Amino acid sequence: MRAIWKGSISFGLVNIPIALYPATRREDLKFRLLRESDLSPVNYKRVAEKDGKEVPWNKIVKGYEYEKGKFVVLSEKDFQRVDLEATQTVDIQDFVDIEEIDPMYFYKPYYLEPQKGGDKAYVLLRETLAKTKKVGIAKVIIKTRQYLAGLKPLKHALVLELMHFAEELADAEKLNVPKKSSAPGKRELKMANALVESMSAEWDPKKYKDDYRDALMEVIEEKVELGGKEIEEKAKPKKPSAKVIDLVAVLQESLAQAEGEGKKKRKTKAPTRRAA
Repeated sequence: MRAIWKGSISFGLVNIPIALYPATRREDLKFRLLRESDLSPVNYKRVAEKDGKEVPWNKIVKGYEYEKGKFVVLSEKDFQRVDLEATQTVDIQDFVDIEEIDPMYFYKPYYLEPQKGGDKAYVLLRETLAKTKKVGIAKVIIKTRQYLAGLKPLKHALVLELMHFAEELADAEKLNVPKKSSAPGKRELKMANALVESMSAEWDPKKYKDDYRDALMEVIEEKVELGGKEIEEKAKPKKPSAKVIDLVAVLQESLAQAEGEGKKKRKTKAPTRRAA
């Protein structure tokens, strides 16, 4: 794995040399646009809206639309005026209780690896965060852009997770969602709790797969084998009705189904008796 950034963690007078590594990967299937008649790849052109003419790169500028149809052009010098100095430092500004932070703020994790001479301070910060259940709230510049980030312990590692600034999150209060006056009855709550309990399991991230990607790869492989010919259409399962339902009846049916599946799992796990 290749480091994308090297610098240090800084808080108080403590300085820990670290390297930053991506903690996630996304393997999206990539498609090209093709001309139907001969499967020739189709490329995009930069075309001006006013006259439909193609515009070369050296004639393109960056503009901000401050009113509908009105733009102000920003030059490279304008961007340099607000270009923040790349300090290569994860500058921790506060330590905050993890429970106080809405998970919505976090969105992209990176692993932090200590560099030469930083092991002891790295372990000290990791263990302190784990014991106090705090998150180090920091600002960091990656590729000329400043980010808000949270520093967290994860097993033996420290993770730097990028965060949204407060103004980036939409206000959930504007949603038309049911209020407390629409609360379900005691019987429904009891059955819903029983259903959740019967479906509860230990967290195992490996059991959850990207079904859409796997199914799409099967279609691609089948079409390759058929030389690009159309695949015979298979009957699709019926989708559940979206109409208003009897919640109690559905909960009862779901609970019975979940309990049945639970019994099957227990039978499967039960040890087989050896013959005497």
